[in-house]
Amino acid sequence: MSDLEIRPVTANDLAQVVAMLADDPLGAQRESPDDLTPYEKAFQRLADDPNQHVVVAVREGRVVGTLQLTIVPGLSRRGATRSIIEGVRIHGDERGSGLGTQLIQWAVDESRRQDCQLVQLTSDVTREDAHRFYERLGFTASHVGFKLAL
Repeated sequence: MSDLEIRPVTANDLAQVVAMLADDPLGAQRESPDDLTPYEKAFQRLADDPNQHVVVAVREGRVVGTLQLTIVPGLSRRGATRSIIEGVRIHGDERGSGLGTQLIQWAVDESRRQDCQLVQLTSDVTREDAHRFYERLGFTASHVGFKLAL
């Protein structure tokens, strides 16, 4: 897959990224691809934060995948820096092609480059295929996650 480029997201990519975020049963309930205004505001906040790395995978000029990698310095684990992978999405035409593995490997490699000692992610409990995918890549379901909607 040498024709794949992984690069930082740009404002011009937002419509394609949001379309991917909305292209599953959970995303369809919480994303609004018809109104990019909130995504444009979020994009600017992300672009201004050096600890946020939102990337797209591009093949033949088309955005086919995305993820967000957040670098989190901390005191626990002897002052360890960790990274958090969020918003992993693969275009429907590319699922099963190995692209997800490439994107996650990019995130792990970038985490190492950023001197992280731990990479973590959460996945909705209903995404059983995603859980198997992350386990194949060496992630373990070692914690229980909690969320509070505000």
